[in-house]
Amino acid sequence: MTKSKSFKRRQFLQLSSTAVLAGLSGKITGNQLSPGNVSLIEAATSKVGILPRRKLGYSGREVSIIIGAGDMSPAVTEAAVKCGINYWHKASSWMREGVPDIIMKNREEHYCQVTVDRVDGNHYDGRLDEDEHYNYVKTAVKETGLGYFDDMQLHYGYHNVEELKNDRSFIRAFERLKKEGLVKHLCLSQHSYAGSPRVENGESAAKILTEIIKDGHYEHAQFMYSYDDDPEMDEFIKYASENNFGTTAMKTARGLGRMKQDSAFMSRLPDNISPHNALVRWLTTETLLDNIVLRVKNMSELEDSYSGAGKKPGQEDMQALNLVKAEANKNACRLCGKCQSACPQHIPITDIFRFERYAMDDHDWEKAAALYEGLPVKGNICTNCNTCTKSCPLNLDIPGKLEKIHTYMS
Repeated sequence: MTKSKSFKRRQFLQLSSTAVLAGLSGKITGNQLSPGNVSLIEAATSKVGILPRRKLGYSGREVSIIIGAGDMSPAVTEAAVKCGINYWHKASSWMREGVPDIIMKNREEHYCQVTVDRVDGNHYDGRLDEDEHYNYVKTAVKETGLGYFDDMQLHYGYHNVEELKNDRSFIRAFERLKKEGLVKHLCLSQHSYAGSPRVENGESAAKILTEIIKDGHYEHAQFMYSYDDDPEMDEFIKYASENNFGTTAMKTARGLGRMKQDSAFMSRLPDNISPHNALVRWLTTETLLDNIVLRVKNMSELEDSYSGAGKKPGQEDMQALNLVKAEANKNACRLCGKCQSACPQHIPITDIFRFERYAMDDHDWEKAAALYEGLPVKGNICTNCNTCTKSCPLNLDIPGKLEKIHTYMS
């Protein structure tokens, strides 16, 4: 990171009401396996215990209520397996660094997912291509050495229902691969494109996913869902449950990363209550979700968050979540996209606020800045007309947030 960008980053943090520099500069990676880490793994496993499992989709596969990810560090992966995690999102990431030994030696005990992106562009302007997807998965199978992938996932999903119905490229690629025994199940992660200035006729995730269930080709899906009210997505989750369609919540910790760095806010929570632990309790017991993705970067985060899985929240947990929700509603976008169609400047507001999460909550400054730099339209062209704010369910100061984000991203 350049000196200039470091300064702008500090500027932004001073402007932010909840984040502090320690949140972005703290230790965020897991540990390499070593004798010391073996003890940490044993301690984490002891505290978390063995995670419950639920059926994911109509095939009835028993999957852990928290799923793992291919970008977990070796030590965190080891602990996750010992806690019963048996489904691996983005297992195709292992093409770069190799499949963890603990998974490879018990390959049949794990469900590994290959994540497939659009080609010739990003998830906005890229296209679906049967041959390209087919060849990518074959390469991933070979380079990981897994032998096959249990699930083939369309990353970011469809732009609208029309694309789902009229472009069967991805489904055809899956069917070819399935005949060769290289994949078994079809799934997707679905973003919302409603009002997106980068997609023509974009529609909401809930609307697209409802039609995907009716279409009958996909078995389960990941989508954004957190602790805030979302009637449209709640209705979809209910419909999915009734139709044996698997549901996995992602990007669940809206604003929690920055809140945990705010000592004044944390002092308001009940004693010994962790917001991530309370969130996991609520997501895994008080919703109809089958399981969740919750990114953890080290053993401490795994122990703190995963130990709540499958355990009902108590009165103090709910008190903490109510405080978290109120705090998030002041400054953390829930990525619903309702503001985007109202913007006369066609600013990709949802994208920008998603990148803000990467920086402020995941503490991944480099990723956030790189993604922001790639946007064709940035937040600095905002004219402060406030049309977006009028469309925001939370009445966020969107122009003010765009200005601050541009300050530290540029």
